[in-house]
Parts: sequence; C-alpha cells; structure tokens
Amino acid sequence: MALPKALRRLTPDVLRHDVRLRALAVGSGAIPPRTMHTRAEAALLAGLAAGRRRAVEIGVYEGSSALLLCRALPRDATLHLIDPFTNNALRPGWRATEGATRRVVARAAARHGGPRIEWHPQTSEAAAVGWSSSVDLLWIDGDHTEAGCRLDWDTWSPWVPPGGVVVFHDAREGLPGGGGLPGPTRTVDALFRGEGALAGWRLAAETDSAVVVERMISRGSNGAIV
Repeated sequence: MALPKALRRLTPDVLRHDVRLRALAVGSGAIPPRTMHTRAEAALLAGLAAGRRRAVEIGVYEGSSALLLCRALPRDATLHLIDPFTNNALRPGWRATEGATRRVVARAAARHGGPRIEWHPQTSEAAAVGWSSSVDLLWIDGDHTEAGCRLDWDTWSPWVPPGGVVVFHDAREGLPGGGGLPGPTRTVDALFRGEGALAGWRLAAETDSAVVVERMISRGSNGAIV
C-alpha cells in the first residue's frame, strides 16, 4: 500500500530525488509512479482503450499511463511497452528505472487479470524491426524532439488499421486550453492541421496536451470497406 501523500511530502528533496531510493519505493509500491497525464487525458485514453486488441505505448517512464491502460484494455488484449530506459532524465532525479517500472506494471496487470504485457526495453525504431502485427491503439509519448516524435509516427503509424487511433502526448503547445512541448506540437501541426493535412487520417479528439488521430475507413462505391 502506498504511503499517504501528506507523509510523502515531508520527504527531504535529497531523498526524493535519489534515483535508487525512488526506484526502490516505486517498485515496492510504497509510492505511486509519477503521473504524467491530466485527468482529462486519462479519461480520453481510457475511453480509447476500451475494446482494443493490441496497444503500443512508446515512452513508459515509471508506468503511470501503462497502469491506466492495464485497467482499460480488455483482459485478453496485448499491451506492448517500449522504452530504452536510458540515463536521459526529464529533470534531475527523474530518471526511471526499468526494474521498478516492470514491477509496477506487473502488479497492475495481475490485479486486473490482464492485459498481456510485452516489454521492449529499446528504442521504438529498434522495437519495430521485424514487427508484423496491426496496432489499433498507439500512444506516442517518447522522444519529445520534433525529429524523434516524427520518427515514432513514421515507424509505427503504418501498422495502424482503419478505425485504429494514434494518441500524441504533449502536442498542443500554444493552443487554447492546451499545453505540451514544441517537438510533438510541430509534428502534429505539420501532419494534421491546415491545407497540407495528411490524407486518410482525421483529427478525432483533443484535450489538454493530447491529440488523437484516427485512420479513416475507406469504402468503395458499393459501400464495402476497401
């Protein structure tokens, strides 16, 4: 059971930002993983996950959104988690530890009776080598540079079938009610906004810093899906 928030706030910063101590606390369940999404984003992602068969999350960190997906995906779905867990931290003391994150997600999956978890402790580009399965929910929250976000899109979006969705996190910087970072925001703007918007996709939803795009279902003259 996690320690009460009031007690956690009393922890000195020198301990709070110690990577090894935090990994021990997160991995044991004494403290929860850092929440990297808003309540509205959580509700959006949970709604999108309902009924999906195969989800891919790029950028796992301490596992807060993976926990959400464990609760929202069907028990017999598969959740692929991609993160190289390198030494690059979001800020001092914020580096995630693979072992701790694995334990966090394993507990959540066991608690909910699924989904099946597949780990890919590598870059998204490396994880895509040899990939051959459709992905009906893709959550892009990894490399936040424009080049890195665009690479994640270019690498994984071909596997999203008609009706499947891609969710970009931190991709609404400068928009009313939005937030995020320049890299994901520029990627989304270039791909889906304005006259040069990518054909075959539509902006399906936006909230806070999250943007959802859906691959459109094409129909022939007889109404059949093509």
